[in-house]
Amino acid sequence: MTAAVMGVDSSTQSCTVELRALESGVLLATASAHHPATSPPVSEQHPDAWWAALLLAGAEARSRAESEHGPVHILGVAVGAQCHGLTITGSQDRVIRPAKLWNDTTSGGQAARLVERYGARWWANEMGIVPSAAITVTKLAWLFENEPDSFAEIRRLFVPHDWLTFRLTGNHVTDRSDASGTGYYAAATNTWRTDMLAELFGPRDWEAMLPTVLGPDEAAGRVTPEAARALGLDASALVGPGGGDQHLAAQGIGLVGGDVAYSLGTSGVVFATTGEPVHDPSGAIDGVANTTGGYLPLVCTLNAAKVTDAAARLLGVGHAELSDLALAAPITPDRPVLAAYLDGERSPRLPAARGMMAGLTSGITREQFALAAYEGVVLGLARGERQIASFGVPTSGRALVIGGGARSAAYRQIVADLTGHDVHTVDAAEATARGAAVQASAILHGRTVAEQTRAWQPRTVSVTRPQADRSDVFDRYVQLADLQADGTTY
Repeated sequence: MTAAVMGVDSSTQSCTVELRALESGVLLATASAHHPATSPPVSEQHPDAWWAALLLAGAEARSRAESEHGPVHILGVAVGAQCHGLTITGSQDRVIRPAKLWNDTTSGGQAARLVERYGARWWANEMGIVPSAAITVTKLAWLFENEPDSFAEIRRLFVPHDWLTFRLTGNHVTDRSDASGTGYYAAATNTWRTDMLAELFGPRDWEAMLPTVLGPDEAAGRVTPEAARALGLDASALVGPGGGDQHLAAQGIGLVGGDVAYSLGTSGVVFATTGEPVHDPSGAIDGVANTTGGYLPLVCTLNAAKVTDAAARLLGVGHAELSDLALAAPITPDRPVLAAYLDGERSPRLPAARGMMAGLTSGITREQFALAAYEGVVLGLARGERQIASFGVPTSGRALVIGGGARSAAYRQIVADLTGHDVHTVDAAEATARGAAVQASAILHGRTVAEQTRAWQPRTVSVTRPQADRSDVFDRYVQLADLQADGTTY
């Protein structure tokens, strides 16, 4: 019988489960199950759908593992999930309404008023994060203003990974990484800001409504008998504290100090790891905690792979051909440039923004259009890397590209050319699920998550070196992107 751990990634689109051998970290099997599709500006999912998808993916992964490796004994599990989504329960822990997800932008007005009330510098210094429509506190403010009856019913507050951990253990707990993305937790002092919640929403027993924040190497508890039966886990399996999706992805890809990661999925995220908190009053950088006791400053954009998806659809080509078109385009200084805010934007905080293209001529080619789409995505993230580095965070090491976009030769080359980094991909196709498995294994072995990350460092799959200097387009991109500084000019 093979001793194993289960790593879970409950993302916006689906739930992915990895089963890995407890000692070696070798992948035994993986499986996924879809979540209901959402479409911003309103983006909501019922948490019961997350649990149903976890059961489906878990059963399939176990079946695949046992058909190839024989009986599997799952001794530990940890959950990574999409951040920020407001999940609320009432009496008897009944879910009151569907969760408002990170990419629901209907709380843009509440975000603006929260920033106006306290000031961006106060938010950055006190919470490490300046509210945008993505952040949990703005969704709580939306609920307070628009659904007072639902607000009054609340007995517990969660974000998605907390709720799944609650279903596994019955314990209302979270970790520093996801707590620091709520907008009502101060990562630098490890405290919930119940004083602010009382000031904004009135006196309630806020401490009792919030989860206990666990340390990075502290177990959430053991599975309940019901969860063990439903998922085929050992009856005494340990559950890790879990974490936010990008935060656990950092462990899955073996991110170390000096590295910078570019995550190219539905959203685009650039992040690095550091021991010191980052307080950015501009709001571009979320100064959130990581899953090892330090910090993971990150810049998150709403528009990443969806931009090149749209370009492929318009040109009537597949992703491989779109990549070929982009790499065949001449790199001229006056080429078309795209500010890729197709569905509003989070960083910068422009929920009403739209995409804008400049430099068009009657001679525009399919190749130029394809290149502008890729560069528009990467330029927004490269700008984020520069902002993170401006706070003294080391970024001179490897650039690691992850997510679905990592499969694209065009994305890898353009990241290398625009940043000057050697771009690495590693054997961590499901980085968040892998990071969750790293955490579960660490908890079982009594090691720190940082130690286990080093022990399970993934092998390098490819290295893409810079071939051309594309930086001439950066200033034109910034000028175009900043035209929407008021969020209405397009």
